[in-house]
Amino acid sequence: MKIDTGLHSDISKAADAARRAEDAGYDGLFGAEIAHDPFLPLALAAQATSRIELGTGIAVAFARNPMTLAVIGHDLQRLSQGRFVLGVGSQIKPHVTKRFSMPWSSPAARMREFIMAMRAIWNTWDTGERLAFRGEFYKHTLMTPMFDPGKNLYGPPPVLLAAVGPAMTSVAAEVADGLVAHAFTTSSYFRDVTVPAVERGLASSGRARSDFQISMPLFVVTGRDEEQLRAHAKPARAQLAFYGSTPAYRPVLEHHGWGELGDELNTLSKRGEWEQMGDAITDDVLDAFAIIGEPDAIAPAIKARFGGLLDRIQFFAADIDDHATWAPVLDAIRAINDPSGAES
Repeated sequence: MKIDTGLHSDISKAADAARRAEDAGYDGLFGAEIAHDPFLPLALAAQATSRIELGTGIAVAFARNPMTLAVIGHDLQRLSQGRFVLGVGSQIKPHVTKRFSMPWSSPAARMREFIMAMRAIWNTWDTGERLAFRGEFYKHTLMTPMFDPGKNLYGPPPVLLAAVGPAMTSVAAEVADGLVAHAFTTSSYFRDVTVPAVERGLASSGRARSDFQISMPLFVVTGRDEEQLRAHAKPARAQLAFYGSTPAYRPVLEHHGWGELGDELNTLSKRGEWEQMGDAITDDVLDAFAIIGEPDAIAPAIKARFGGLLDRIQFFAADIDDHATWAPVLDAIRAINDPSGAES
C-alpha cells in the first residue's frame, strides 16, 4: 500500500514542501485543483525531487479538453522523468457550467471518450500514426509537425479517474489506469457499490485487478487525548458536511439511510449556515466516514476497514503536518505490508 500526501502550500513553497514529503518517505505527492492551478506546483516539485511520484488529485477534466491535458501530461511526465500521475475528475455540473463555462452532458460517457481521446493523442506522438479520433463529444484529427512534441521516453503518464457513483467508477476500471475513490465514501459503500462497479469495468476491458490501482483519501481523526480528538474532529465534521450537502454525493448517505441528512445539509448550505452544517454530522456519521483513534490505533483500523482493497491512501487530517505524530503512524501502516511489499 502506497502512502501519499497533499501539496497544499502556495506555489512559492512548493519545492520545499516536495522535498520534505520525499524526505518523510511518502510515496506520492498530489495537488488538488481547488483555489490554485494543480499543475504549476508539480513542475517545481519535479525539479526539487528525484523519487516521489507527483500527481494531480484531481484536475478538472471538463474544464479543459483532451488535447490540453494530453500536452500538460506529456510535459510533466518528461520533466519528472516518468514520475507523473494524471488524476482527473468530472466535477459537478454547476462548477463546470457556471464556474468554468464549459459544456456538460452525459458525464460518464463524456469522460470515457475524454480519456480515450487523450490516449489517441499520446499514441500519435509516440508512434507517428495519423491522429484520427472521432467521437460523440470530441474530435481530434489534426496534428502537424510543428505541434507534435514527439515520443515521450517515459511513456504516457498513468491516468487515475475520480469517481463516486457506479457509472463513473466502471468507466475508470474500463479505460483508466486506476480509480481515485472519493473521501466521502464509507467502507460499506465502498464494498457494496464501488467494488462491484470496478469489477464490471475490468471485465469489460478484459483486465485483471492487478492491472488497476485504487487510491482513496481517508478522513483520519487522531490525537493523544480526548481534547485533541474533539478538536481534530471539528474540521472533519465540517468537510463531511460540505460534501454531504452536494446532491451528487447523496447516494452515499442514502446507502446508510441518511438521505434526510443530505436534504438538511443542502438547505443549510444554501443559507450559508456553515457552522450549523458541521454540527449536523453526528458521531455515528463521523465514525462511518472517518478513522478515529489515538495514533497507534490508526493503522489497525485502516486494515480492518480497507485491508486488501486499496493500493494507495492519502489522509484528510487536521494535523497532517505534525510529523512527530504522523511518522509512527506511517511506519505502522507500512508494517501492514509483508516483506515482499504485498499487503497482508
